[in-house]
Amino acid sequence: MADQFRIGVLTLSDKGVRGEREDQSGPLAAELVAPLGEISCYQVLPDEQEQIAEILRNWSDHEKLNLILTTGGTGLSPRDRTPQATESVLDYQIPGMAEAMRAVSLQKTPHAMLSRALVGVRGTTLIINLPGSPKGVRENIQALLPALPHALAKLLGDPSDCAT
Repeated sequence: MADQFRIGVLTLSDKGVRGEREDQSGPLAAELVAPLGEISCYQVLPDEQEQIAEILRNWSDHEKLNLILTTGGTGLSPRDRTPQATESVLDYQIPGMAEAMRAVSLQKTPHAMLSRALVGVRGTTLIINLPGSPKGVRENIQALLPALPHALAKLLGDPSDCAT
């Protein structure tokens, strides 16, 4: 399965773009999902809603990625625009996955209830908003990993029954 899926990681960080902070969350996200496939795209962008939406559209529609993970920009800061950008490009949301991420994080911190992270689909691409902290990235990806191969296979048209 190592190169079954094409994956992109997009880190949203004004400080990261300016070189004031090293991106630790994006590389960690890439490492955690690497067993699912090839990391085909990686980029750090500022918290600019239209730029984020443009990359999500490009990676989904032109790069034909199967999975896009975003890190950062999911909180309450005025610059946190990742959920708005993501929502603007989605065909539909998968609320159960976002709820699962929040449920796992709520076991660690009450601040998890402030997350506005979305999970959804554009075409055949699954887009997942992750928090900006490495700890949050690890917790959230680990919560979703058991379901990711099945979800991605279904998006690619796997006709098998879901029941086991």
